[in-house]
Amino acid sequence: MPTKFISTLLLLFFTFSGSVFSQKADSTASPIILKGDTLFYIYNGFEGVSIRERATIINERINNLSNVVDFNSDSLKLDESNNISRITYKNQLLLMVSDADAQKVGSKRIQLATQYYETLKSAFNDSSFQGSLTNLGVQILEVFGVIFILGALIYFTNKLFRFLKHRLLALFEEKLETIRIRKGISVSYTKRILPLISGFLNAIRLLLIIILIYLALPVLFSIFPWTEPIADRLIGYVLTPLRNVLSALIKYIPNLLTIIVIYLITRYFIKIVRFFAEEIAAGTLKINQFYPDWAMPTYNIIRFLMYAFMFVVIFPYLPGSDTKIFQGVTVFLGVLFSLGSSSAIANIVSGVVLTYMRPFKIGDRVKIGDAMGDVIEKNLLVTRVRTIKNEDITVPNSTILSNYSINYSSSAKDIGLILHTTITLTYDTPWHQINKLMINAAIKTTNILQSPEPFVLQTALNDFYVSYEINAYTNAPQQMAVTYSELHKNLQDVFNEAGLEIMSPHVFAVRDGNSIQIPDSYKPEGYKKPGITIEGKI
Repeated sequence: MPTKFISTLLLLFFTFSGSVFSQKADSTASPIILKGDTLFYIYNGFEGVSIRERATIINERINNLSNVVDFNSDSLKLDESNNISRITYKNQLLLMVSDADAQKVGSKRIQLATQYYETLKSAFNDSSFQGSLTNLGVQILEVFGVIFILGALIYFTNKLFRFLKHRLLALFEEKLETIRIRKGISVSYTKRILPLISGFLNAIRLLLIIILIYLALPVLFSIFPWTEPIADRLIGYVLTPLRNVLSALIKYIPNLLTIIVIYLITRYFIKIVRFFAEEIAAGTLKINQFYPDWAMPTYNIIRFLMYAFMFVVIFPYLPGSDTKIFQGVTVFLGVLFSLGSSSAIANIVSGVVLTYMRPFKIGDRVKIGDAMGDVIEKNLLVTRVRTIKNEDITVPNSTILSNYSINYSSSAKDIGLILHTTITLTYDTPWHQINKLMINAAIKTTNILQSPEPFVLQTALNDFYVSYEINAYTNAPQQMAVTYSELHKNLQDVFNEAGLEIMSPHVFAVRDGNSIQIPDSYKPEGYKKPGITIEGKI
């Protein structure tokens, strides 16, 4: 490459100097120069090519031959065909002589072509041209020079990366040690990160060395004329894809601008929708029959639809969207999505329906199937419920939509949630007394509202006992388990204090020889267990 570059510069210099300073060089003549020597002049253009352009082409051809190591002047040929004389070297055209060229110098075409042929052959056989071995020696020195420079670059690259590797590993090791001490991470975990960093640096180093070698190969091959085509191909392997990519990018700019405009319009429209949704959710903006908890789900639906619409609009502008491969991949992905996501789509649709049905919201105490707890998360796919035992239960939205659910919190703040429990007692206990005792037990219970007052329902008159149900209002549904537990305790206490036992259905009011079934602390003073009574005729 350096020899060819220098030869080209000399060729341009001598061509320019010959056209300016030669006695015969005027605006109608250009010299043919080989190795700085003017061989002859041409006085005519050829088939639309100017005199100077024609001379430049001829000079480049014959000077390229001067770099051929195995050049043989006997391969120069002079051929005549179609009123044109051609001088060639191994079927490689050097110059053509026409009748117009001969008329310019007042000679015949064959004579002028023969004169040019002999001049070229003599010049190639000249002792100055026989220095091709010297050129070969220079080219070999250039090869060693390129190899030396390449080796030096590889050496310094390795040395640089060894230095960087040492410094970076030391720095990372120090940082990781600090993180390990602060976060309590195990030593083995931090040590495993260092080989990853080392491997990453080695990969970059090898990549740089490969790039240097690849860039050096075209330089090496371009030194020798017979290997110059290989250099051109190696350069082409890199430049051709880059040129194609750059050309494709330039041609794609109008479509890219269109996509950017569509994206910006969609983005700012979604920002406007988000602003109104946040205002509605905060209660600042109110719309009749539109609940605040609908705002963000509606925004998410609109955002999804807008982005889907945007993709449909920009799809024709995507590179390769009209190719069969792109369309085939799109269809394949669509089939996979439709086959593998039927349940997911059902859950998404159910999630949207549940959003607008408003059966519950985050924080509500609910019962879904057998799962009872507080709602901690709602999304398009599932609803998560945390039980009083801190168990997180995930329920698919399609399951919720296809079954019933109970919301204990929806009316608790306004009219109160009614907690109820049932006890059974025998018929010999007055129901007025039982109602009063049960109401007193409810009033003593924490989280039970004094107004509306608790009330008792007699739910059944069974064969041996009566069922009494206490109903009490509360506005704390999240405390249901604790409230029920305290209510049951209070029921036991008030009945024990009244000397009544909750023993039905298996114990009768007449209990021959059986003690009353209440704690001893609640039994009357001097209480004695009754004896067995036997009645009959003797």
